[in-house]
Amino acid sequence: MTLGAENKPMKKVSIMIPCYNEEENIEAITSAVRDQMEQLPQYDWEIVVIDNCSKDNTRTLLREICAKDKRIKAIFNVKNFGQFNSPYYGLTQCTGDCAISVCADFQDPVEMIPVFLKYWEEGYQIVYGVKSSSKESKLMYGLRSIYYKLIKKYSTVDQIEHFTGFGLYDKSFLDVLRNLKDPTPFIRGIVAELGGRRKAVEYEQPKRRAGKTHNNWYTLYDAAMLSFTSYTKIGLRMATFLGAGIAAISFLVALVYLILKLCNWDNFDAGQAPMLIGMFFLGAVQLIFLGIIGEYILSMNQRIMNRPLVVEEERINFEDQEGKNEQV
Repeated sequence: MTLGAENKPMKKVSIMIPCYNEEENIEAITSAVRDQMEQLPQYDWEIVVIDNCSKDNTRTLLREICAKDKRIKAIFNVKNFGQFNSPYYGLTQCTGDCAISVCADFQDPVEMIPVFLKYWEEGYQIVYGVKSSSKESKLMYGLRSIYYKLIKKYSTVDQIEHFTGFGLYDKSFLDVLRNLKDPTPFIRGIVAELGGRRKAVEYEQPKRRAGKTHNNWYTLYDAAMLSFTSYTKIGLRMATFLGAGIAAISFLVALVYLILKLCNWDNFDAGQAPMLIGMFFLGAVQLIFLGIIGEYILSMNQRIMNRPLVVEEERINFEDQEGKNEQV
């Protein structure tokens, strides 16, 4: 146990950095975090980097970084377990009195670390960053804003807009994460649903320092669907209400056609166009809602299988830890 100037135990801060193919950033981000923490001598600290099976030179660089500084630890996953599972698992493996999640691409400003710690010392269990603006594409920022507002409006819990997971989490909340038993965790929703006393800190999101983003249309859609199926009922309710509405309209149209035909039996010719249009329309609606229902079933299926969040291949500099934190 590390003692301070007055022989009091120093609080330990863990900084968790998830990465995937970040050879251009990993040395710079660990150095930047180290510099920030060395300016805060009142804290003991560790850096926990969890690598999601990088295919570039990231792991080689991490081994060199860890060899130079034992306070920097690394976890290597056997494969890529996705953009949510790996960071979540990394948080559960932190040993500090609090953990701060920071992305490796510098879009989470490390200068915010002292700010987070200041509010943590004031008693907040969670201090999270909220993007007030971004230097990314204005179109993407606008689309994200619409998405956050929709999720917030229809969610069963009060969701946080423009929150990506960047923030500080007290050890009491880390214990909640360790015991949650969710194989498909969505940290943004979990913070909103289960987080204790919270403090939001606004910041401008900078551009990525180097390299290319690993997000694409599919990963963004996957993230949207995870939050949609985990925290909203609107998809299923829409299927019910729209189905009932179309059934009522179809009944009225059929009734009108029947009356017109009975009144003008020889002259009224409805033709096949209304029937074909109706068939295609109803078929499209059914396919859309089958897809939505399928997303809910997929989410349920993943949770029922209860597979581990990640499977480790190797861990470095955890020798001082008697046993890894259990994630059950």
